[in-house]
Amino acid sequence: MGLIIKAISTKKELREFIKFPDSLYSGNKLYVPAIHSSELSTLSVDKNPAFEFCKAKYWLAVKDGVTVGRIAGIINDRYNEKYKVKYARFGWLDFVDDKKVLIELFQAARRWALSQKMEYIHGPLGFSSFDPSGILIEGFDEMPTSFAHYNFPYYPKLIEELGYKKDVDWVEYNVKVPKTVPEKFLKGAELVKQRHNLHSTVIRNKKDLLKYSDDVFNLINAEYNGLYAFAELSYKQIEVLKEQFISYLKPEFVSIILNSSNEVVAFGITIPSLSKAQQKAKGRLFPFGFMQIKQALQTNDTADLLLIAVRKDYQNKGVNGIIFNEIISAFIKNGITNIETTRNLETNQNINNLWNKFESRQHKRSRCYFKQL
Repeated sequence: MGLIIKAISTKKELREFIKFPDSLYSGNKLYVPAIHSSELSTLSVDKNPAFEFCKAKYWLAVKDGVTVGRIAGIINDRYNEKYKVKYARFGWLDFVDDKKVLIELFQAARRWALSQKMEYIHGPLGFSSFDPSGILIEGFDEMPTSFAHYNFPYYPKLIEELGYKKDVDWVEYNVKVPKTVPEKFLKGAELVKQRHNLHSTVIRNKKDLLKYSDDVFNLINAEYNGLYAFAELSYKQIEVLKEQFISYLKPEFVSIILNSSNEVVAFGITIPSLSKAQQKAKGRLFPFGFMQIKQALQTNDTADLLLIAVRKDYQNKGVNGIIFNEIISAFIKNGITNIETTRNLETNQNINNLWNKFESRQHKRSRCYFKQL
């Protein structure tokens, strides 16, 4: 039969697309399987509200009857209209160590993008910034964070051999939690609160989190606007994201800062690491995956920093210090000894410089590539 590229047209084929990495990385101790049901919702036109302004197509590479690769082609019209560009995205890229397979996968995505009048392609990216992005280029011996995507070292080598160039890099840090909150942190956080009439929300349960969730997402839309590949989240996307993430959140691992008018001006959201639990779940929530995740939320020594944002008029005023004072206090209380930061642009010094105050190391780097069609 040789090598063929098959466009996906059925739910059965889409499930095969979703599960392919599980076989590719079988036995790999650092691969973290995505939850299959979540992936199915993200990639389904009738489940993902991003399809209101996105188009997508998916392909499998099959060689002698065996699946050897996959790729998604995505066009985010909202992003293109905002920035006056004609960009396609590639995502969900996985393949065996065979350059011919990668060539054919990229060719399929390229032909489709050209048929849609696109001029450039970049990726890996998803429909939104909440989907996996980037190719790991450093840190192949490190455990990925809960929602990151691991890949073999041959990925960047073969991609670059095909003429794809660096567009941006994201970096990640491992940060050691101090045994006690430094006194200067406590005093500094209190001083910033007094100076700018700020106070912290009292978050006792997930109902309290939901109370502020719309304001948090509105702040994300405002402050992430302009970040690489970010497109404003719609109301329906926000509702889906709330449903997806609220069950993973531990209230005391979230810090929300309000001003004197009780407006949300900053937040930090962390979760106990789910990476090892997802490995045990093997992509399935039921019957036992849910129990693994529940246990990881209750007992853990590592936390993933998911999101942080400060409203523009409160930036560079020490508000980050309030957030970290609260979260680190919660970590110490709950036995968290390590923080894994999620991917931040290497140029985002406001965030990356935060880790200089702690014992930390920059241990992972991921890359987004681009190419003219």
